Amino acid sequence: MALPVRRNLGVVAGTEPVAQLERVHAQLGTLLDSWDPLAGLPPSAFVPRADVEERDDAYVVELELPGVREGDVEVSVAGRRLIVSGERKEKERVGLLRRRTRSVGRFHYEVEVPSAVDDESVTASLDDGVLTVTLPKAESERVR
Repeated sequence: MALPVRRNLGVVAGTEPVAQLERVHAQLGTLLDSWDPLAGLPPSAFVPRADVEERDDAYVVELELPGVREGDVEVSVAGRRLIVSGERKEKERVGLLRRRTRSVGRFHYEVEVPSAVDDESVTASLDDGVLTVTLPKAESERVR
């Protein structure tokens, strides 16, 4: 049995929400295409892979930075925001480079943790290509 189709100003009932969703999808696509999290950095900039772990007393951020020397990394804390930036320098080559899949150049990573941190006690260490930054929670934020 066929059901009647309602028509409203030439639009089949039920298709207008779909058209609205398509418009919103197109608008979001345009917005995301224009958004650049690395704006102001050179085109060779990259964002290193990272893990953020919350413990009872601190946040621990581990970033993969193989081939980066300690002097080429800058770590700063502004409120609850951790900012890590620096540069992975190009290795001097003797032969012809046939293929490159590793990122080189400037890098930038930012994360905002959920609660206040004790910025005077932040520590960072670079071991085996992994930068580990420990952000102790402020005394008022610690679990008791």
